[in-house]
Amino acid sequence: MSAANGPTVEILSGVDAVPADLWDALAPPDDPMWGREVFTAMERGAIGPDGYAYAVVREAGRVLAVLPLAAVHGLRLDRIVGERERRMLAPLRRWCPGLLRVPMLFCGNFLGQGHILSREPLPEPVAGLLVRTVLTHARRHRLGTVIFKDFAPDELTPLRPALEAAGFFEVASMPDTELTLGYGSFEEYVAALPAKARRNVRSKVRKFKARDDLRIEVLADFVSLVPRMLELYGQVMERADQTLDVLDASFLRALHRPDGPEQRLVACFEGDRLVAYLLCLFRGDGAIGARIGLDYRLAHQAHLYHHVHYAAIELALARGCRHIRFAQTAYEPKRELGCALVEQRYALTHVRPLPRAVLRRLLPAALDAALARTLAPRS
Repeated sequence: MSAANGPTVEILSGVDAVPADLWDALAPPDDPMWGREVFTAMERGAIGPDGYAYAVVREAGRVLAVLPLAAVHGLRLDRIVGERERRMLAPLRRWCPGLLRVPMLFCGNFLGQGHILSREPLPEPVAGLLVRTVLTHARRHRLGTVIFKDFAPDELTPLRPALEAAGFFEVASMPDTELTLGYGSFEEYVAALPAKARRNVRSKVRKFKARDDLRIEVLADFVSLVPRMLELYGQVMERADQTLDVLDASFLRALHRPDGPEQRLVACFEGDRLVAYLLCLFRGDGAIGARIGLDYRLAHQAHLYHHVHYAAIELALARGCRHIRFAQTAYEPKRELGCALVEQRYALTHVRPLPRAVLRRLLPAALDAALARTLAPRS
């Protein structure tokens, strides 16, 4: 597809078709979820999408932008809504499960914050060409709903005129959580926390150190633990309000390859048995606690969630990271850790007018209500 006397766009079928040096030049240098190796692992795994593509915009032989696309032909609505909405959908799940499966095209990063890879803000012709390309791709592959997922508001700014002209509308998505670092040690970080949070951290650390049945290790090689990691991850997913993606062994093993991203497993053991972990990825001076697993048999009384996060923060500090991000869940304990909430938005539409009108009418209020419940303080 091309604009007259202007940029052209090509759809590539896999990340291997995008040269590694080009990807590294365009991708955020401190966002581990945008390492090319993560997209390779996503394509090799079975985490949700049925297919991947990459819209590459060129002009005069120069690549201006790359936008990853992920197609999910049978997305289950009851897995991406809140608990209240899930109860309302229970009769449909029981009697007409097919009605809960929605074909959807995700633009950006299926597992992380949304970006369009480019060196500079997109000119209007490039933004318009990208939006038209995305809608054409969705129609061609029978993907009715199209969503630019988890973009920061300012990253949507260059796209906004083209998106609005094409019938897209914006709604708030779950915020990301980010902890700014720069401390010389974990104790220095703790000392900078507000008094109540500081007391809580020190109390939990003291009690954990007093136990002789639990220990934390940081592992570079953890492939032998993948089956147990999936068991613990499954326990977390059973309690999650939303489960857009579900990690599997093929994804974790692809991530763990020698050519995979820089990573460490913060692992908590009870004897020789893994009882909690936080998978940490690194890129530049950024880190992310990407996915967590917990054994709920002792997670609450031993504060396993907190301790793997403490260890991840200590690890990021030791590596000289400027910030570490965590998942879009459990906002209250992450606030106590000192994390800031990072605003993110969806831009979405449907390729047909009637479903688009229904989405525009119903979805913003439902998502705003779910977001308010998620962010509300809890005892």
